Amino acid sequence: MNRLAFSHVMPACLALAVLMVLAAVPAQSAQKDQGSPKQAVDQGSNCVQCHKRETPNIVTDWSLSKHAANGVDCKECHGGEHTSAKDTQEAVFATPEVCQNCHEEQVAQYQRGKHALAWVSVNAMPTTHYQPMALLQGLEGCTGCHVIGIKDEETARSLQKQGVRYGLSSCDSCHTRHTFSTLEASQPQACRTCHMGFDHPQWEMWESSKHGVRYLLKQDGVLPPEASAPKCQTCHMPQGDHGVMTAWGFLAVRLPMPENKQWAEDRTTILKGFGVLDPQGKPTARLEAVKAAKLARLTQEEWQQQRDKMLAVCAQCHSEGFARNELHKGDEMIRESDALLADSIRVVAKLYQDGVLRKPKNYAYAYPDLLTFQDAPTMIETRLWLMFLKHRMRTFQGSFHQNPDYTFWYGWSEMIQDQNAIREMAQGMRRDSGKTAGGKGQAQ
Repeated sequence: MNRLAFSHVMPACLALAVLMVLAAVPAQSAQKDQGSPKQAVDQGSNCVQCHKRETPNIVTDWSLSKHAANGVDCKECHGGEHTSAKDTQEAVFATPEVCQNCHEEQVAQYQRGKHALAWVSVNAMPTTHYQPMALLQGLEGCTGCHVIGIKDEETARSLQKQGVRYGLSSCDSCHTRHTFSTLEASQPQACRTCHMGFDHPQWEMWESSKHGVRYLLKQDGVLPPEASAPKCQTCHMPQGDHGVMTAWGFLAVRLPMPENKQWAEDRTTILKGFGVLDPQGKPTARLEAVKAAKLARLTQEEWQQQRDKMLAVCAQCHSEGFARNELHKGDEMIRESDALLADSIRVVAKLYQDGVLRKPKNYAYAYPDLLTFQDAPTMIETRLWLMFLKHRMRTFQGSFHQNPDYTFWYGWSEMIQDQNAIREMAQGMRRDSGKTAGGKGQAQ
C-alpha cells in the first residue's frame, strides 16, 4: 500500500481493529478448577522426552515453573494436535485467550490497560509499514515490544501466512516463557527491554533516580528488604493490577483544554501537529484513532481517576501535599515544553503557508505532521520530530520519574537548542527561496 493510500485508511482501520481486538478475548472464560492442585506432570511424557532432545532449555524452564508443579502440561496451553516434527504448525500459541482459562482476573485487567492496545497502536503508525520486513517479522523494531498487544484471530492467521510463527502471544512479554514467573515479571528489569531508549527512557530515568537507586540497593542486599523503594510495578501496577494506564498518556495531551489561554492555544497547535485537528482546528479522522487506542485521556474524570491512583501510591511514602506538589511540577513541565514545541510547529507551518515548503503527496494537509516520525520529508521537520518525540518526552517523563538530569539536560536544554535550530533553518530556507515571512501572520 502506498503512503497516500495508507494515510487515508489508517484511522478507520484502527478504529475497526480496536473493536476486533477487544472482542478477541471473551468476557467470560472457562470455569477455573477450584479443587486441589493437580499432580506434577509426568516427566516421562512424550512432549517432555522429545523436547528434552530438541529444545532442552525450554523443558528446563518449564520444569522450574509453577505450571509443571501444578500439573499444567504442554497440552493445556498448546493443544494436542502437535505430536511430531512434521506437524509443528499445529501447536497452539498461548494467547491471552488461552491464559484466561486459568488467569481470568489478570487478563480482564490487562484488557482494560494500554498494553492490550499496543499491537493496534503500532500498526496505526505509517512508519511501521515503511520499515524493512526483517524488522517487522523478526520483531526487531517497534513490533518487538508492541507484540504485547492483543492480536485478533484474523490478524494472527494473516501473520502466520506471512511466515510469522512467533510473537503471537502477549503475556510472555513480561512472564517470559516457559517459566512464566510472577516473581520475574514483578521485578523492574522485566520492564527494561521496552521502557528504555530513544523516546521512552523510563528505565534510565528510574534507575538513576533516588527511587531506582534505593531499589537496586535492596536487590543487592545493601538495604534491607523492608526499606521503602518503589519499582515500576509499585506505581504503575499497584496490588498487581495489570490494567496499566497513566494520566497523561504517551503523547502528554488531554481533554478538556486547560483554562490557561496560552496553554490552550499551544495544545491546539500540538494537536494540529499530531493530525487530530486540521489546520483550521476541526477534528479529523485521526482523532478517532487516538480515542480508539486510548493514547490520551479525553475527559477530566478519566484523567483525575489516574491521578488519584498515583497519589494513593505516593501517599505510602510521602505526605499528600508533597505528592500533589511533585506531580503538579510534572504538569507544569508539560505546559512549559508545550510552549516551546508549539512555537516551533508554527514556524514550520508558516513555511507551508508561505509556499516555502510544498505539501507532500502523502500528507492530508499542508502542515507539519509529527506522527510521520523519521519519515518526515525535510530536515527542518526531522528536527521538529526529534524535538517532539525525543526531547519533549524526556522533559516531562524525567520530571514524573524524579530525574533532574533527564528533565533538564536531556530534555529542556535540548528543546531550547531545537527551537533555535528550527528558527535558523527556517530563515535560511526563506533566503534560499526568496520568500520572506508575510501573509496573514504566524501560522497557528
